[in-house]
Amino acid sequence: MSYDRAITVFSPDGHLFQVEYAMEAVRRGSTAVGIRGADCVVLAVERRALAKLQDPRTIRKIVAVDANAILAFAGLTADARVLVNKTRTEAQTYRLTVEDAPSMEYLARFIARTQQKYTQRGGVRPFGLSTLMAGFEDGAIGTKKKPVLYQTDPAGTHSSWKAQVIGGRNAKTLREFLEKNYEENMTEEAVVKLIVKVLLEVVDSGAANMEVCVIRAEGRETMSEADVTKVVKVIEDEIEETQASAGAKKPAADA
Repeated sequence: MSYDRAITVFSPDGHLFQVEYAMEAVRRGSTAVGIRGADCVVLAVERRALAKLQDPRTIRKIVAVDANAILAFAGLTADARVLVNKTRTEAQTYRLTVEDAPSMEYLARFIARTQQKYTQRGGVRPFGLSTLMAGFEDGAIGTKKKPVLYQTDPAGTHSSWKAQVIGGRNAKTLREFLEKNYEENMTEEAVVKLIVKVLLEVVDSGAANMEVCVIRAEGRETMSEADVTKVVKVIEDEIEETQASAGAKKPAADA
């Protein structure tokens, strides 16, 4: 029996092959990174090379699903459009019903629940994307809002992260890089610098192929290419200084 024909049939060793194929679609997608700072969350995505005559404004990997919820995705763009529209509808329905904004955890649960539904019945296929959702949630009474970062995957699980990478063949390597360099309560400048460093590991053309969005309690800001280029220049200068100092120490050691 071919166990990858039907979404509802487990293989003898407990696999749902269609879900695993959806995760492979995520791995073949563009890299997306999210990092949580002390008072912000930064999302960044790798922008693949566009056709010469294509309008870059029509290709968006970072989108708003609610006033305080920004989503980045890796995987199939068409599937993402459907899932984003479902989430936006749910957010507006929640506002009309409860007369308040939905929490980030509520929206993350809704996205995960929707993705899971498409793994458990015939006639459908899983969504071929993973998402990173960033925003702010109310903390304890009397405290300011706190930044949060959630991830969902094609299997329908959701989890909270301090920093995470999805999509691309190098996701595991980049995650290890984050584990070594992430620090608690980083400033916005430090978070932006770290996230650009991560993307430089997979992006060839520097700032031209990056999209970076900074989410603050008062709103979001998509960094211009010029601003990202400045960050890239600072990182490159630091690397050159490190290499120069290492080269200066080597002859002294040989002597």
